[in-house]
Amino acid sequence: MKKTIMLIMLAAVIGGAVIYWWVHHSAGTSPGELVLYGNLDLRQVNLAFNGNERIETVLVQEGDRVEKEQVVGTLEMERLKATVAQAEARAEAQRHVVERLENGTRPEEIDQARANLNAAQADLTNTRLNYERLKKSTGGGATSQQDLDAAKAAFEVAEAKLRVNQKALDLAVIGPRKEDIAEARATLLANKADLAVSKQNLVYATLVSPTNGVVQNRILEPGEMASPQRAVLSIAITDPKWVRVYAGEPDLGKIRMGMTATVTTDSFPGKKYDGWVGFISPVASFTPKTVETADLRTSLVYEVRIFVKDPADQLRLGMPATVQIALTGGDSHNGGGATENRGG
Repeated sequence: MKKTIMLIMLAAVIGGAVIYWWVHHSAGTSPGELVLYGNLDLRQVNLAFNGNERIETVLVQEGDRVEKEQVVGTLEMERLKATVAQAEARAEAQRHVVERLENGTRPEEIDQARANLNAAQADLTNTRLNYERLKKSTGGGATSQQDLDAAKAAFEVAEAKLRVNQKALDLAVIGPRKEDIAEARATLLANKADLAVSKQNLVYATLVSPTNGVVQNRILEPGEMASPQRAVLSIAITDPKWVRVYAGEPDLGKIRMGMTATVTTDSFPGKKYDGWVGFISPVASFTPKTVETADLRTSLVYEVRIFVKDPADQLRLGMPATVQIALTGGDSHNGGGATENRGG
């Protein structure tokens, strides 16, 4: 009698285990389909000004939709505009310096140098004649030695002035040195680079969205100091979206990149969303506590991302989702958006 009772209890335990396995592994699925569970995920962008100025405007609120290249904020620009004006003036002044050196000496400057040389030549002739006349009259006592020395000094000064004016004419005819022209050109390039940096800093004073999305957080307000290390806004990227699921090692061999999938959610039970396998992790990890799989919780699983098309933007970050991957049929996804499940 006791043996019969033990056999009945053993049969009941085995039957319960079979039913439990059937409910959790086979209910609602077919041999050609793999069902996985996960949550909606998407990327987030933290926008910060690339400059250190006071914020003038923040043009969007939390929940607002933004488009790519849309202006979402600005900095105070008075100082930046003044810096651009200064850089433009320096570059313009240096440009004229380069032009002057490249054009060389003007004909009028050469004529002036030649006239100075002629004047120096005439002065030298006059001082030489005066010195020679005084030198001849010195022997008879008509001229003092002091006067003779002064005439000699004037003659030597005139000779030096003649040489200086001759060199000045030579330089005027030759024109600027090549090294001076190269230096002026390099300085002009540096000034232009400073101007480009100033203009770019002015561009950085306008914050634009790099992508389409939804403003998730408005972190800084007008009047606060901005910096590249402080985000002003965080934007949730609405495209692409994906469902992050985890597949056990036995199912890993059934999944390939590009396989079509169908995504459903509890929030929209009558709607199916087209998707495809877009990422399979090459590295195994422990099963996250928020994911239920058929294996033991200590077993290793692989992250899989099912990219989903949501043209109506109904799916939200963190939303639980069920993924059904067709193990037979086409391997590549095609166009189309969410589809209505009218089969009941």
